[in-house]
Amino acid sequence: MTTPVITRTHLSLLVRDPEASAEWFADVLGMKITARGPRWVFLSFGRKHHDLALIRADDGAQQGGLGLQHYGLEIQGDVDDLRRLYGMLLSKGVKVVKTTDHKVGIGLYFEDPDGNRFEFFAETVTDDEEGRRVLGEHNAPSEPVELEPLYP
Repeated sequence: MTTPVITRTHLSLLVRDPEASAEWFADVLGMKITARGPRWVFLSFGRKHHDLALIRADDGAQQGGLGLQHYGLEIQGDVDDLRRLYGMLLSKGVKVVKTTDHKVGIGLYFEDPDGNRFEFFAETVTDDEEGRRVLGEHNAPSEPVELEPLYP
């Protein structure tokens, strides 16, 4: 049986207004626009040609109950860096959904202007083998945790 060897990934989202969404992602996540088309905008975190494609949804499209639950973005840094990102999100008026202890790290969940959910994730267990053990031991936990935002 052949299995894929994944070397890069990207996310494509259907949005109401790709240009407005691109401005939001540039402002909130620091992404750069790398390409445009009549119905789409591509953005990058800076290492590859695109990490995110924003595609204009059909008129009247609504957020559904099936599909992408969230897109996780592992941050470089620790929980204090995550707390600073929390403060940044709040200062920009971004809707923060929840903060969660996954036992291998802390997640900070937020929404883009179209209601798509993203997660900033700060690992607290950095060894992958240990992380698999901890996740299994705790049954892939997602427990609420208090996280105090730090403001710049």
